[in-house]
Amino acid sequence: MIDVVGIQRVLPHRYPFLLVDRIIEVEEGRRAVGIKNVTVNEPFFQGHFPGNPVMPGVLILEAMAQVVAFAALGPGGAHGKVPYLVAVDRARFRKPVVPGDQLRMETEIVRVRGDFGRTTCSAFVDGKLVADAEMTFALVDAAQGNPSVDGNGRASS
Repeated sequence: MIDVVGIQRVLPHRYPFLLVDRIIEVEEGRRAVGIKNVTVNEPFFQGHFPGNPVMPGVLILEAMAQVVAFAALGPGGAHGKVPYLVAVDRARFRKPVVPGDQLRMETEIVRVRGDFGRTTCSAFVDGKLVADAEMTFALVDAAQGNPSVDGNGRASS
């Protein structure tokens, strides 16, 4: 199990945008499982929605993408590489995620070509599927900055 300190050694994300509390399983370059404890203290609940707090779907996707990045980089991190999300396909939100839920995110890298990879991701609360998607990511040299991609999620010049 890797705690938030270990996660921060690998991922560049920090509060309030680090959306993974623990990595409970990891096979570097293949798959990872992460946990997000959803609390009413999250800053986004202030406006989404007052009196009826629901975790925004885009933040569920971001949390899954952070678990993907951890799987791609591995517990030791990819020195000099920064993960970028470059495409999301077939995203579905099946149930609301609310304060008190524990989000379990399971990711599997299904294809890698160079510094680009394709993944499947699923998020569960109490064993029930709440969201799933396919994602494409890029590992970019930290000095290079943002990746340049075409409409198919491929590097372009």
